[in-house]
Amino acid sequence: MKTKILEKVFKLKFAGFLFIGVLGCGCINLPALAAMPIQQWTTANGAKVLFVETHAIPVLDISVEFDAGSRRDPADKIGLAALANGSLDKGILSPDGNNVSESRILDAFADAGALHGGKSSMDRAGYTLRVLSGQAESDDVIQMMSRFLSRPSFPEELLERDKVRLVASLREELTRPESIAAKTFKRDLYIDHPYGRSPTPESVMSITRNDLVNFHKTHYVANRAVISIVGDVDQNRARAIADEISKNLQTSHQELPVLPEIRPVTSKTDSISHPATQAHVLLGMPAVKRGDPDFFALTVGNYILGGGGFSSRLMQEVREKRGLSYSVYSKFQPMLQEGPFIIGLQTEKKQVGEALKVVNSTWVAFLQNGPSEVELQAAKDHLVNSFAMQMDNNRKILELISMIGYYRLPLDYLDTWTENVKRISVADVKAAMNRKLSADKMITVVVGE
Repeated sequence: MKTKILEKVFKLKFAGFLFIGVLGCGCINLPALAAMPIQQWTTANGAKVLFVETHAIPVLDISVEFDAGSRRDPADKIGLAALANGSLDKGILSPDGNNVSESRILDAFADAGALHGGKSSMDRAGYTLRVLSGQAESDDVIQMMSRFLSRPSFPEELLERDKVRLVASLREELTRPESIAAKTFKRDLYIDHPYGRSPTPESVMSITRNDLVNFHKTHYVANRAVISIVGDVDQNRARAIADEISKNLQTSHQELPVLPEIRPVTSKTDSISHPATQAHVLLGMPAVKRGDPDFFALTVGNYILGGGGFSSRLMQEVREKRGLSYSVYSKFQPMLQEGPFIIGLQTEKKQVGEALKVVNSTWVAFLQNGPSEVELQAAKDHLVNSFAMQMDNNRKILELISMIGYYRLPLDYLDTWTENVKRISVADVKAAMNRKLSADKMITVVVGE
């Protein structure tokens, strides 16, 4: 049995390496991958399904997502969404009373050589599965996943175990400057909003099994599910898989609470002492939602400002010219509500003031003047030419179509991505960056000054 399991795991991993090898030898024209038809339908009980059929490798990748991210945590139970997601595969309630244990679930995945796991973010949470595409290998684990997504048992003793582990991790984070900076930054950007909250040892320890049961009943429902399937199956098989996953999920017509609007922030600096040798610095503000019409102009602009590695303005000004930091970056993180714009770096404590002065003057000048035509063309060339690498394997494609489905982006989003980048002008970048960013709203967090 052990030999068969190892053989299946090897085949699964080898299939991925083979696909990468084919790409590397030039046997597939990467830009052609941009033309990727996404099939979409809805199951009988309301689950949205997105499917990409690809027979490059004999592998099936599946993602099931729900509106069950940390933004749905009750104010006094921060960490509930993450614990609920992490507890899905710890046991299954069976109608006949013969409940399925965590070990039996893990054995089923191991027997199939399947890769699996929960995933949770601020907006969404769910589960992913990778397995060989043959029905003999995939049927049992798909059925197992369907069962624990719909009827998790949330064993009390395993919940207590996971709570203890999470509390230990949180207490360790309280000593790390990067974690302190990230949590303070969230709190300062998202005042009185779920995006700004972080779990504490106290909030985690207050969570009970009943909290998990009620959270699951409210959020893990078919009519708010997005099932994404990528791989070596045809549409008939994909429909059968989606039906199997969704058939046992409950439906809910209860409206979820409307979350508050993101409050405007006012420029401030939050300095926190820490014995670390270097200061950790974050700057930013709430900026952009998924589906924002400025997205492509911001993507090009950010590449020039701080997302383009050594070619970016921030890297040139902060590192190359002045040696104030080994690395500096900027990025936009679109979410359902305004996700953050972030600039991050580490620097010697004695250089914090100088580094901040250079960073601020660089991004403010970029807003005032915009990019040059040379910078713009170089950015667009890189983004267009490297776009195929964002979907050079099934797992990347799965994440992209999951994003499209959850955030309700157009089905031709991937097909039109490069054309949307190509049409961006200098004026587009300057206007978009100024619509989203402002010097009087920039939050600065320094840990270790």
